[in-house]
Amino acid sequence: MTTPTPPDEPTKSSEPSEPSEPTAAEKAEELRAFNSREQDSAWRAVAYLLSGPLVYGGLGALADHWLGTSWLVGAGIVGGMALSLYLIWFRYGTH
Repeated sequence: MTTPTPPDEPTKSSEPSEPSEPTAAEKAEELRAFNSREQDSAWRAVAYLLSGPLVYGGLGALADHWLGTSWLVGAGIVGGMALSLYLIWFRYGTH
C-alpha cells in the first residue's frame, strides 16, 4: 500500500508584501491626532510663558519684602521669562 503524497503547496515568498494605502478614515484620524498634539504643545508653551514670570516674580516680591529691597521683583520677572523661554526652546525647539 502506498501513502498518498500531499499536493504541492504554493511557496510563500519571504519578502514582505507592500503596505496597503491607508483609508480616508485612517488618514483623518492620524491628522486629528497630530493636530491635537500640536495644539497641546502650543498651550503648554503659553502656560510656561505665563507661569515662569509669575512664579519667579512672586518669589522676588517675597524676597523684596523680607530683605527690604525693591529690585528683586523685576529680576524675578526677567529671570522667570528667561527660564520659560529656555524651557520652551529645550522641549520644543530641538526636534
